[in-house]
Amino acid sequence: MNGEKLTPITNKPSLWALSPLLVFLCLYLVTSIIVDDFYKVPITVAFMISSVYAICITKGLSLNERMLQYSIGAANKNIMLMIWIFILAGAFAQSAKDIGAIDATVNMTLHLLPDNLLLAGVFLAACFISISIGTSVGTIVALVPVVVGIAEKTDMNLAFMVGIVVGGAFFGDNLSFISDTTIAATRTQGCAMRDKFRVNFMIALPAALIVFSYYIFRGMDIMTTPQIQSVEWVKVTPYLVVLGTAIAGMNVTLVLILGIAATGIIGILTGSINFFDWFGSLGTGITGMGDLIIITLMAGGMLELIRFNGGVDYIIQKLTKHVNSKRGAELCIATLVSIANFCTANNTIAIITVGPLANDIATRYRVDKRKSASILDTFSCVIQGIIPYGAQMLIASKLAALSPLSVIEYLYYPVTIGIFALLSIILRYPKRYS
Repeated sequence: MNGEKLTPITNKPSLWALSPLLVFLCLYLVTSIIVDDFYKVPITVAFMISSVYAICITKGLSLNERMLQYSIGAANKNIMLMIWIFILAGAFAQSAKDIGAIDATVNMTLHLLPDNLLLAGVFLAACFISISIGTSVGTIVALVPVVVGIAEKTDMNLAFMVGIVVGGAFFGDNLSFISDTTIAATRTQGCAMRDKFRVNFMIALPAALIVFSYYIFRGMDIMTTPQIQSVEWVKVTPYLVVLGTAIAGMNVTLVLILGIAATGIIGILTGSINFFDWFGSLGTGITGMGDLIIITLMAGGMLELIRFNGGVDYIIQKLTKHVNSKRGAELCIATLVSIANFCTANNTIAIITVGPLANDIATRYRVDKRKSASILDTFSCVIQGIIPYGAQMLIASKLAALSPLSVIEYLYYPVTIGIFALLSIILRYPKRYS
């Protein structure tokens, strides 16, 4: 009952409401850079402290009501859905590893791809899978365990390899017709998906080609790969099940459930694992996602208090004051969705939050709705792709046993598409839609 009374309450726009995000960034990002150690400050501790701070500065509610408002954010349906994906992803990744599916898939990749095309091949695979399934998280879950094995067998930088997958994952997240961000952007702007795709593709393709060419050039240094074992083709089946069902358009949770079932069947039939050991693998994988689940809950709660206290409203109010041209309107839309994404750590929610306002701005300043939809989708994916506390970076770093901060410097595609998207606004490109 209290929850129903609390959610309609809104505070006035406030700059101070954004301070919990600053506390988190200073504790986690700035401190790690200063001490030159990305593992010095656990991200769980940074979120705990910033969450306590967010609760303390919330006004107009009792302590119990503040905690309840925080919990409303943590229990958001999008947060809970993400947690289910984390649980299933952990179970699949661990069971696939224990039956030898990851090693088999790595050996197959090294067997099929020429040495100098390994990096470009991984990027292309990530782009293809993500545009087919429309989710960056699903792409990361499928490919990161594979590139971890490739990095181990080729002595390549693991953070660099993970960065390739994350970058390619956002290529499809931005362009796919079945991506949540595409659906949200086109619906809020009132344009057709195919029209938004045309605008988006003209911006994303040059960026992707540049990054792809760089990976080909960088891959020339990989002259030979270590001698690999013969490929156990049957053990590749769980990954083929995951990729095949994902590309067919199945829900990511169902995809992972089928993948988990495949690991059990293949593992038992090949004698790699018995029934109870498979259960043990599933349990280990699920509990291994514990800290990631805690981070996700705390992030959801803290970001809800930022919204509740007027932080997002403050940003919207300030940015819309000085718009006086079509170019300024497009820059305003890009900035709005970028900051909203920083504050929500969810690109779909960021688009839904500022989409109606972006539509009003586009109408007032005669911005082509296809262009405004493209701007919303692209900049939300750029920010989501580089923030260390986004779901994609958290799950990628968890699967690779890395700090999210160690991957950021290798996120070439999100940065490149961000530059191209900004230039498209400044240079009025594509002309037809500007």
